[in-house]
Amino acid sequence: MNFEVDPDNPGKVYDILTGLVAPRPIALVTTQSETGWLDAAPFSAYNYLCSDPPLLGIGMMDQPGGFDAKTTRQNIKTGAEFVVNVVTEDLGRQMNICATQFPDDVDKLGAAGLTTTPSARVKVPRIRQAHAALECVLYMTLEVGHGAIVLGRVVSMYVEDRFVDPAGPFVRARDLHALGRMNGQDAYVRTEGAFVSIPRLSHAEWLQGER
Repeated sequence: MNFEVDPDNPGKVYDILTGLVAPRPIALVTTQSETGWLDAAPFSAYNYLCSDPPLLGIGMMDQPGGFDAKTTRQNIKTGAEFVVNVVTEDLGRQMNICATQFPDDVDKLGAAGLTTTPSARVKVPRIRQAHAALECVLYMTLEVGHGAIVLGRVVSMYVEDRFVDPAGPFVRARDLHALGRMNGQDAYVRTEGAFVSIPRLSHAEWLQGER
């Protein structure tokens, strides 16, 4: 079946696109308003894009008939800082609560049972319960359609000690258990016990038939 990209039906495009581009990591983004009000919102149109300089990209699009990303975009526009808190399996329920369209005067972090702790380099705090977090300053914003693509330059990275292998240092991803988003509905994927090792091949190995 072929699906035409119909600009007059963004809901259908969203449903098919998010079902195919999966699994996706989830960024639980904390931002701060000019008056100091903290917000937390999850985004799965998210990934790292470059390591030198270290850049993250987040698509902050309003979902058809659903999630509104305007608060996060405005806070980043005015404050130029944000924190990406890594969503792990034990934070799935709290992340989902942060996606709720609460009235403006509701503390989403409090509603989700989350607390914050100061970041190392930016004024926006990270979520205390998150086992890892990436502190970012705004690098560039691309205004696109009804939303924006935000590029953030990573200035500090926090990883809870037990998830760091000092031999690298490497992140013990098999133990961290990041949660993945599978589509635009309610489907997620666990990473615990799901790792598959596919070693890279050198050209010589490929020539020897190790394919």
